[in-house]
Amino acid sequence: MYLYRFEVSLKSEVIPVVIAASTDEQAFQLVDVELEKYFLKQPDVEEISLYEKKKIRSGNGFVLYERETILNP
Repeated sequence: MYLYRFEVSLKSEVIPVVIAASTDEQAFQLVDVELEKYFLKQPDVEEISLYEKKKIRSGNGFVLYERETILNP
């Protein structure tokens, strides 16, 4: 099992998404599932980028630093 950190790019913001999955394919599918569960209306996703992949072990984690990102100024 792996822990994945994705960044989902919308028109005006970037959303971090963390997924636990067995394969890369399953992880990408679960990003869509989690977005559907979180938002009332499915957001218009421009890009999904995989930034980190770690084998799940005790003590592993990710830092999700909040910053303002303007994609299309």
